Amino acid sequence: MNIRELLSEKVKSAMLAAGIPDECQPMVAPSKKAGFGDYQANGAMGAAKKMGSNPRELAAKIVAQLALDGIAEQVEIAGPGFINIHLDSQWLSTQLGNAERDDALAIKPATTPQTIVVDYSSPNLAKEMHVGHLRSSIIGDALVRILSRLGHNVIRQNHVGDWGTQFGMLIAELEEQLSESDSAGMALSDLEVFYQQAKAHFDRDSAFADKARNYVVKLQSGDAKVLALWQEFKRVSLEHSSEIYRKLNVTLTDDDVCGESFYNDDLAPLVGELQAQGLCQEDQGAQVVFLPELADKEGNPSPVIIQKQGGGFLYATTDLAAIRYRANNLKAERILYFIDARQSLHMQQVFTLARKAGFVADSISLEHHAFGTMMGSDGKPFKTRSGGTVKLAALLDEAIERANAVITAKNPELADTTDIARKVGIGAVKYADLCKTRTNDYVFNWDTMLSFEGNTAPYLQYAYTRVQSIFRKADIDPNTLSGPVEIASEQEKSLAIKLLQFGEILAQVADDAMPHILCTYLYDVASLYMRFYEACPILKSDVEPGTRDSRLRICHAVARTLETGLDMLGIEVSERM
Repeated sequence: MNIRELLSEKVKSAMLAAGIPDECQPMVAPSKKAGFGDYQANGAMGAAKKMGSNPRELAAKIVAQLALDGIAEQVEIAGPGFINIHLDSQWLSTQLGNAERDDALAIKPATTPQTIVVDYSSPNLAKEMHVGHLRSSIIGDALVRILSRLGHNVIRQNHVGDWGTQFGMLIAELEEQLSESDSAGMALSDLEVFYQQAKAHFDRDSAFADKARNYVVKLQSGDAKVLALWQEFKRVSLEHSSEIYRKLNVTLTDDDVCGESFYNDDLAPLVGELQAQGLCQEDQGAQVVFLPELADKEGNPSPVIIQKQGGGFLYATTDLAAIRYRANNLKAERILYFIDARQSLHMQQVFTLARKAGFVADSISLEHHAFGTMMGSDGKPFKTRSGGTVKLAALLDEAIERANAVITAKNPELADTTDIARKVGIGAVKYADLCKTRTNDYVFNWDTMLSFEGNTAPYLQYAYTRVQSIFRKADIDPNTLSGPVEIASEQEKSLAIKLLQFGEILAQVADDAMPHILCTYLYDVASLYMRFYEACPILKSDVEPGTRDSRLRICHAVARTLETGLDMLGIEVSERM
């Protein structure tokens, strides 16, 4: 149980003892201003309004029943009924000492673990991954890591685009190129070039275009030869994606791939079920569902085409099949989609129709966690100088090169910067995205993200390294320290409280799917640590051994929190920088 939960439980008991109705909540949160305690309980105002009583008098009744002996050193009423709680330093000392020694850093697992499906990344296998896949991949993976850490059964789903009419053209092109080379890997070494070659071939050669259209039919009917070519195309394309995931430190693997093709056999039956329920109707030869729940301002229902005039299926059909597979086969209790904000209407349509058709029970949470766009310095979506799409592989390579230059300039004595540059470069790109509110657009800026000052990955990675350097200088393994933690100064207390909030921060990110909350927390930890380091000497000769060991244990708690928190974001640390 974290501090907030503990205090909420105590205040709730006091409210009940004071005769306050059970539906009234304690509203406990960390204080936002110095001098107003460490935590505030603000439930007296809401309860007083409901009961028609004086909030300050009601707050006094709550305080009279509040059992915080040994936890709080002072409880006071402020303003119209705020209850300020000043935590006891000795209690904090014990809690932080226990957390620093705890393998889990006192992060408690979820009370009710869930099976949670997370849909993220989902590149089109016909093209190389580009910057447009970055946000989905890293935001989704951060949530996967955090949810897993909290004890949930997390199922990753990489809903890759591996089906559709374009694959007839691509398979036909692959077949022709394989006649000149034995290696599909060589033919597909650059997916963008390969796609452009296939498209140009299709446009200029009518015989090839006819062959490509014929291969679409053969692919959909299960022709063995065409299927084998498709499987080879898919294999090589997935190798490209897997290489990006490894470099990006994203946990997706081939085992998490469940692409559009996986649901083919369920599409026709799904449309049949919608027809049988009277939910879809023929409109200009297509099968369409009209959703009055999502009507426009004029009252026109929102149309969802689930089968085209020629019999083909659409993204909506596949997404409906996927959602009911996840609900019925994977037994998901919560399904999270990390997809561009521009797909918001599409996801609303799919969610609404899935519930309406009974494909998903009301108890299952369907969540589209949209995100904004990565922008260039010109305020437009991030592009190359020539206006083309930026390949993700090229972006990551450039990040590592730039990080190497920054590190070498900062510390020319480092013998080998290869691994450090990789961690700093990749971490900088990821953190620059994750530290922004997910729903906002943000401007991509190399200088800002690679800075060792401010709320950046290099700053946090360097803060971790500085703590580790203290243990090297002292020639001490922090795991061997046995003395108690002593919270004496204001800086120690502020840092201790922040460190003990780690679990509640992770729980908040898990609920809201907002990784920037964790980023802000880690930056606060690093900033408070610097204040502590400046105010509280550690290795000076005049520092008492007991005080030194206590402060070293606080340092160890900081290092472990930074390392664990950054790992939750998919960012690595280094012992030296």
